[in-house]
Amino acid sequence: MTALYQAYEAMDCSLAEINPLVVTTEEGVLALDAKMNFDDNALPRHPDVMTLRDLDEEDPLEVEAVKANLNYIKLDGNVGCMVNGAGLAMATMDIIKLAGGRPANFLDVGGGASAETVEAGFKIILGDRNVRAVLINIFGGIVRCDRVATGVVEAARKVQVSVPVVVRLAGTNAELAGEILRNSGLNFLVASNLKEAAEKVTQAIAQ
Repeated sequence: MTALYQAYEAMDCSLAEINPLVVTTEEGVLALDAKMNFDDNALPRHPDVMTLRDLDEEDPLEVEAVKANLNYIKLDGNVGCMVNGAGLAMATMDIIKLAGGRPANFLDVGGGASAETVEAGFKIILGDRNVRAVLINIFGGIVRCDRVATGVVEAARKVQVSVPVVVRLAGTNAELAGEILRNSGLNFLVASNLKEAAEKVTQAIAQ
């Protein structure tokens, strides 16, 4: 147990597990299998671990997300989610489920959602062929909602989004953001709250 703990600490692990651990008839102790997960933020301190990474064993979309500094996890639903903040992302997925939809991913674009991060997010979400609609849920605290809206419009034009996009922006300059989206000439569905956004995105899929 002491050796396992020391390895966990020394390697900056988020998990270190021996399973199964057996005691032989000769009273020897053997670790028959083990698993270790590493803190991504600490990997630069462990180049030896980095060399063991096999990208062929990872989801291609998750690999692209890492390159774009986005937190993305692919799921098995059909509603693409783009949110800023992990807690808000979890709440967004929950309310999509409550509205009868199925989240296709967890995607946190971070506090400073820019045109570049939104564009990268669109490309990753739409790389999943199961996605039939996208819900963008951004709280404008660190970044103003009008800047996010402008970024969403620019990104949608570049990526040429072909599925319905529901946008809910709350926070600083939210009303101005709504005007930018409505006057963009693009077919955004603007929602005033999260419940409405979830209902609109599930209805869009049902049509």
